Amino acid sequence: MQLVFASNNKNKIKEIQQLLPSTIEILSLESIGCYEEIPETADTIEGNAILKANYVTEKYGYNCFADDTGLEVTALNGAPGVYSARYAGGQRNAEDNMNLLLDNLIEKTDRTAQFKTVIALNLNGQQHLFTGIAKGKITKEKSGNQGFGYDPIFQLEDFEETFAELSLEIKNKISHRGKATQLLIAFLSKTK
Repeated sequence: MQLVFASNNKNKIKEIQQLLPSTIEILSLESIGCYEEIPETADTIEGNAILKANYVTEKYGYNCFADDTGLEVTALNGAPGVYSARYAGGQRNAEDNMNLLLDNLIEKTDRTAQFKTVIALNLNGQQHLFTGIAKGKITKEKSGNQGFGYDPIFQLEDFEETFAELSLEIKNKISHRGKATQLLIAFLSKTK
């Protein structure tokens, strides 16, 4: 089975490829000739995943899945949420995003947060959504150099390490994206 993963994020593609069985061939946006920036203008994480999957299916005709992820911090009323990648501005800089988030939490005692990933799958004319959530907290300082995005300041419940201190293998099993992808894989393995 061939599926397009609607992402140009090489880290995400690497994570997903390691999770999928070899019977599913993943095509990147680059490999189908899609070089344009796909709009992410929805006001929800689900909405952005759907927008991206629909864009590829409608414009290029491929079965496709797309994900969107947001970090939802309780003390900030769910922010940065759908705006996680652009929290500190349109330049999508992970360091700036983390620094702004840590600054916004200086006066807060509640540091609980969750990562939420939604995968929208367009397969043979039908759409399916898969959601993965990882609950934890925001640390007071950055730690670790694995992963990407907010990983150096997110500590999963029942773990001492941040996501950035965990191996990719462990993170894939317990992360929001890992959970959503496991649901996707379970669905795809029944849909031969």
